[in-house]
Parts: sequence; C-alpha cells; structure tokens
Amino acid sequence: MKRILLKSKLHCVHVTDANVEYVGSIGIDEDLMKAGNLVPYEKVLVADVNNGARLETYVIPKPAGSGEISLLGAAARLIKKDDVVIIMAFASYNEEEIENYKPSVIFVDENNKITN
Repeated sequence: MKRILLKSKLHCVHVTDANVEYVGSIGIDEDLMKAGNLVPYEKVLVADVNNGARLETYVIPKPAGSGEISLLGAAARLIKKDDVVIIMAFASYNEEEIENYKPSVIFVDENNKITN
C-alpha cells in the first residue's frame, strides 16, 4: 500500500507579488525551491494564513536570492501581495519509506530568507 504524505513545506512565506494577468502558477525563489525539494511545474497546495484561502497550482522558478513568492493568474484573486502563505507538496510513499520519514520543513524571515 502507498500513502500520500507531506513531502515539503515552505512555512509562512511572504507573498511579494500577485498578478492576475498571467496564465497561472506560483513563482518561488529558486533557493527556497531547492531547500524545499521542489522542482519546476511540481503541484503544490497553497494555504493563505491571512484569509484561509487554499488552492492548488504549480511551481515556476524565480531568481535565486530574490525572496520572490508570486501568485500568478487566477490565484492572485484569492491571495494578495503581503499575505503570508504556507506552500506544501505531497508525495506517495510505500510502508518501508514511512518508517523513519520526516518531511522537509523550511522556515523563513520576513524577507523570505531561510532561517533553519
């Protein structure tokens, strides 16, 4: 049997831009992507701490070191610039992999710089 578990989480990152005039996705600083084990076009769940909105979209890379978290397309109608969000990715694991499993959880400061 396989189980779906949290693979990685970017905890309480700050939205730096929201642009409805875009095809759609979430742009994430490449340093945060690497730390969170995220790849381009990977599906993520985004939860807005400010208003409770939750949405699924996919990741596109933004320049490393920029601290950029950009909600693009329709997602920009639910999540605004300066909101705080939690970005989560999930994966399927077999029972043997679960035994000592721990997800990657990344914490940031107010400028989206990694603190852990």
